[in-house]
Amino acid sequence: PPAEPLTELRQAGGVRTIVLNNPRRRNALSLPMLQSLRRDLLHDVKSRELRVIVIAAEGPVFCSGHDLKELSSEDDVKHHSQVFELCAEVMTLIQKLPVPVIAKVNGLATAAGCQLVASCDIAVASEKSQFATPGVNIGLFCSTPAVALGRSLPRKVALEMLFTGEPLSAQEALMHGLISKVVPEEKLEEETMKISQKICESSKSVLALGKATFYRQITQDLDTAYKMTTKVMVDNLTLRDGQEGIEAFVQKRKPVWSH
Repeated sequence: PPAEPLTELRQAGGVRTIVLNNPRRRNALSLPMLQSLRRDLLHDVKSRELRVIVIAAEGPVFCSGHDLKELSSEDDVKHHSQVFELCAEVMTLIQKLPVPVIAKVNGLATAAGCQLVASCDIAVASEKSQFATPGVNIGLFCSTPAVALGRSLPRKVALEMLFTGEPLSAQEALMHGLISKVVPEEKLEEETMKISQKICESSKSVLALGKATFYRQITQDLDTAYKMTTKVMVDNLTLRDGQEGIEAFVQKRKPVWSH
């Protein structure tokens, strides 16, 4: 029989769910898995029908990181570079997409899998989920996961994870800012959809502008960030939906977005 796709895409009501679908390999981010994930993220991404993307996974492991079989000495440096470069491309792509991306985590997320969670805009996790960067234990320091981790967690928390490989519980990950919310496993789908549907109520064009601006300003110094975002606020008012939202508020009615 033909192999099942490494990722599954389904979309309804403005919400696209991309499911990592290789539980036998612990949803490892092999080169084919990364290619499949990138394809699903980019599919018809400018459509007005698409408002939010949810990344989920089959099986007890959300994502175990890179497929170590691809990183053995049997493959050359060119192949190793290809794997890490594509992974970095996918992680940065998530933050460049015009819609919010939510990680829906139910299980273990390690190494590049933890990087994937840290790279998403929002992350909702079940109480049983754990997060780790254990590469140091096998002689491969999680340097690329550290980029996303170091931008999501306090430095000393990130470095303890990177130096020891010890996992954070879901509650610890929440406390330190790696994830947005922790819920019982049976409430995970409901809570993720609740957030997704709330996002779907807003204008896609306004959210796209806001998301892009957030990631631009976060790396800037305070004065530069305020100068840039002040201009963006003025630009936001020139959008059709910017005017529609204000008019609707004044007229005490629901806005009708053009997206």
